[in-house]
Amino acid sequence: MSRNAQSGRSAPSISLRPVKRLKRSAGPAGGSGGSGGKKPRRPKRTGWRRLIPTWRMTLLGFGSALLLGIGLFALGIALVKVPDAHAAATAQSNTWLYSDGSVITRTGQTNRQNVTLDKVSPAAQHAALAAEDRNFYNEGAVNVQGLARAAINTAKGQGTQGGSTITQQYVKNTYLNQKQSITRKVKELFIAIKVDATESKEEILSGYLNTSYYGRGAYGIQAAAQAYFGVDASALDAAQGAYLATLLNAPSAYDVATATAAGKQNAVNRWNYVLDGMVKEGWLSAEERAKTTFPDVRNPQPNPGLSGQAGYLVDAATQYLTSSGVINETELAKGGYTVKLSIDPARQQALQDSVQAQLHDNLNPDKRKRDAVAQAGAASVDPKTGAVVALYGGTDYVKHYVDNATRRDYQAGSTFKAIALAAAFENNAKTQDGRTITPNTVYDGTSGRKVRGGKGTPYAPPNEGDKSYGQITLQQATDWSVNSAFAQLAQDTGLQKVKDTGVALGLPGSTPGLDPVPSIPLGAATPSVLDMAGVYATLDNGGKQITPWLVQSVDREGENLALPAHKTTQAISTDTADQVTSMLQGVVSDPGGTGWRAKALGRPAAGKTGTTDDQKSVWFVGYTPELVTSVALFGQDPGTGAQVSLSGVGGIDGAAGGQFPAQIWTSYMKAALKGQPVSDFATPAGGSSSGPADLPTAPSTPSDAPSTSAPTVAPSTGPTTAPADGSNTPSGGTDGGATTAPTVPETTRPSPQPTRPTRPTSRPTSTPQPTKEPTSQPTSQPTGGGSDTLAGTGASAGNLG
Repeated sequence: MSRNAQSGRSAPSISLRPVKRLKRSAGPAGGSGGSGGKKPRRPKRTGWRRLIPTWRMTLLGFGSALLLGIGLFALGIALVKVPDAHAAATAQSNTWLYSDGSVITRTGQTNRQNVTLDKVSPAAQHAALAAEDRNFYNEGAVNVQGLARAAINTAKGQGTQGGSTITQQYVKNTYLNQKQSITRKVKELFIAIKVDATESKEEILSGYLNTSYYGRGAYGIQAAAQAYFGVDASALDAAQGAYLATLLNAPSAYDVATATAAGKQNAVNRWNYVLDGMVKEGWLSAEERAKTTFPDVRNPQPNPGLSGQAGYLVDAATQYLTSSGVINETELAKGGYTVKLSIDPARQQALQDSVQAQLHDNLNPDKRKRDAVAQAGAASVDPKTGAVVALYGGTDYVKHYVDNATRRDYQAGSTFKAIALAAAFENNAKTQDGRTITPNTVYDGTSGRKVRGGKGTPYAPPNEGDKSYGQITLQQATDWSVNSAFAQLAQDTGLQKVKDTGVALGLPGSTPGLDPVPSIPLGAATPSVLDMAGVYATLDNGGKQITPWLVQSVDREGENLALPAHKTTQAISTDTADQVTSMLQGVVSDPGGTGWRAKALGRPAAGKTGTTDDQKSVWFVGYTPELVTSVALFGQDPGTGAQVSLSGVGGIDGAAGGQFPAQIWTSYMKAALKGQPVSDFATPAGGSSSGPADLPTAPSTPSDAPSTSAPTVAPSTGPTTAPADGSNTPSGGTDGGATTAPTVPETTRPSPQPTRPTRPTSRPTSTPQPTKEPTSQPTSQPTGGGSDTLAGTGASAGNLG
């Protein structure tokens, strides 16, 4: 029986009456209509009379089309049956495979407990309605206006827009799938109308709340209440109910226990939106709303089948699939998918073994509490294809559920300096006195030197250990990770250009802290380990950018899902990429370079260390022509999750990227490249633009007008200190500090490539007296490279080397 019949109302009827033909005029009034027996001529219609035939045709056409539409609609209602509830309640497992087809793990156990509506607190019911369908009790199955608005917004390119009622969502959850297709949407409409005619609003709302996916494997509001708050659905208060309603929008992204900083803020914003909606609809008083605070959310309890690295791999692959629009989280959670990753099982095992041997075997949290704060993350990428071949997310997914390989909350430090170099060379940047910047450009390496050339409060970053190095080439500043020189380089290049280059190389534009401020070259931004692997892969690939990916195929019941194309973009010129790579080789090959430990790989290698403010994170991102690997160590309090210093971890005073990260990198790369031919990097076209140059002598006071020609003083009389990476001895300083390095005889040092500036023959062994900035600003522009002057404002530097 139709709903109209149930209510006693009759459906509107439409009938088409015959349209009478207009009589032809016999002629003017009172006349015979003509003369001479000729056939009377039809009078010419003017004005509105000409439209009468058109109106007649339009009315006939409209009526016919309306009848046809009603007929087809009725036929659709009759033919489309409400199917049995599909396996949302009996979700299958997903199978996750390595690149060779071997099994990583299987997931998909459904956590569900259906409850009747009277077992769900009114506050939680109202929160769901406020979030998804505030007019639920006063509307039919379909919101025509909402659908039209969604269709228009989607057509405008504003992304897939929601327009479904709770009835439609219940139908989709219970009887259909999440696939975005016209066929599925049409079925949804017809089934929703039938369901609305045969089930009460209470039954529909109950069904919706029991079939919705809330993340953490929880289907239904009862399972969600237990997963997030440890209570039954009947005990949910307004704050808790509003949070569960928030999760309906984006379950994993809004899980505040694991979300990024941006995700947490979005979750809070959505939570406020839900509560405000409850007030607007009269379901919550303004007084109660004012007293409501964000609820405490329990930490997730991962599936034991996701222990070890398996959970991190599944988590990263899920992020890739959902963020790329391949499949949404709800549909994936229903199971039945076979997902093959790009992860090479041999390299994955090698990465895990390297972290264990180089880091965890040297830690003893029972004796040294500081050792408990160390969290490692790593990612290895094929630069030619963008495939992620190995990923390390943490010690164990069931114990530490935050993926250290994809998290974006720790600063990148000096690994960002490679981006600053690329920006300078790609944009043909010039010093303050107008000379093109090259690896041989001389900068003032005085710690705390005020950056010149900008506006506002001068920015004066310290070097690690507050060491000063006088006049040094850009190549040396790279090898030794000198902050003051790179702060000036970024200002000379243009802060916005540095940011734009980072995005072009592969950083997400939304990366937290990625702002065009003076601290940008020192790594104040917080990209993930995987993000930085992608950036360096672009450098390794001749400037061709390919966003890292880790899913090869997705199959469900014999149907392959379309995956995003791996687009290649020429982010920077090949020569720029090769020039930066040439400079980053010095970080490894220079005996005083901060990444000298990576030289033990025994292959041509380039890379950059990073040590952040307060040593909360330390990095080494390095590469050979065949493979790029990014390794980082994060300091995180195991109890509170707060970021803390890594100093003291492993019994080492201080922490640096040249220590544990470089050791892990070297160990892994040896295993990952074992048996492969040794190849060299491409030589930059034309070599260094200014030719090789020896190191200048460190003056007693900074010079604002050094010679415009390359200094010719022998290296032995050059600056007497280089920033150390803290790795010359197990208890060394940090990336940018100064320690004593073993002297390497000239005969055993690898000869510098002719395309790279001359480097020191050995690491300096003593510390110079810091030079001071002049007490007054110069009255004219400096004339030499070391005097590149600027001033700027911005966030405090996130890097100490």
